Amino acid sequence: MKFKFEKLIIWQKAMDLGEDINLMTERFPKKEIYNLSSQIRRAVDSIALNISEGSIGQSNPEQKKFMGYSIRSLAEVVTCLYKAQRRNYINEDEFIKYYNESFHLMNMMIAFRNKLK
Repeated sequence: MKFKFEKLIIWQKAMDLGEDINLMTERFPKKEIYNLSSQIRRAVDSIALNISEGSIGQSNPEQKKFMGYSIRSLAEVVTCLYKAQRRNYINEDEFIKYYNESFHLMNMMIAFRNKLK
């Protein structure tokens, strides 16, 4: 691994969650392609993108700012999961799986941000 962010477990988990969510949205109805599908995909991709952007040559205040963006994006993903469940695009088991993964990742990202000076 050559980039600092590649070693971060939060980045790795965000990458995995992004791929899982992307696959999940392929089953959403076509009417959602420019709405909920697009929204959750952009939000979940934004998590890893902001983690990596904040880690490159930035000061700790800058890195904290980008971690804040990642945390907000993850909160957006959770809201999209609720929307998908309410619209019956995902079942209860899928919702719980991705909700729990999101909750765990959120706690890890907040702890990481809090350790930055």
